[in-house]
Amino acid sequence: MSWLPDDFVHPEYVPVPDTALHLRPIREADTAIDYPAVMGSRERLWEIFGPAWGWPDATMTYEEDRVDLLRHEKEIAAHQSFNYALLDEGETKLLGCVYVDPPERTGSDGEVCWWVVDDLVGGEAERALDALVPQWIAAAWPFRQPRYLGRDISWQDWLALPSAPKTV
Repeated sequence: MSWLPDDFVHPEYVPVPDTALHLRPIREADTAIDYPAVMGSRERLWEIFGPAWGWPDATMTYEEDRVDLLRHEKEIAAHQSFNYALLDEGETKLLGCVYVDPPERTGSDGEVCWWVVDDLVGGEAERALDALVPQWIAAAWPFRQPRYLGRDISWQDWLALPSAPKTV
């Protein structure tokens, strides 16, 4: 059993209301804008994602980031998981990411989390993204029980849940 219906078509472009920002699936070609975004916010991102994902490592190289983005691009094409880049209008700056993944822990049919670069924390763009993501997931994705990691459940509580059965 797959985690998504066979006929599901993932969104390709998602405007963030009241901003000049949008989401689109990340690509290997985004490495030049992803790497400085991630490494420029690395300490805060490690506090969020490090215990669960071991990311982003303090010694992550540009090449390691490129390989990671290529993996994400392939997973998106195969509908295995999704990483959406938060981009400015001209796609010259990557300002965060939204992850939509199959459940790793019991109790949901999709797991969603997101981040913005340090410069946007607490600002209008972050608030707009925080408002958008649950609405977008409800409207565009086929989940009955999405889980918002770090939002409706702490990362620590999520890690304590039993592992979900693997889906294809």
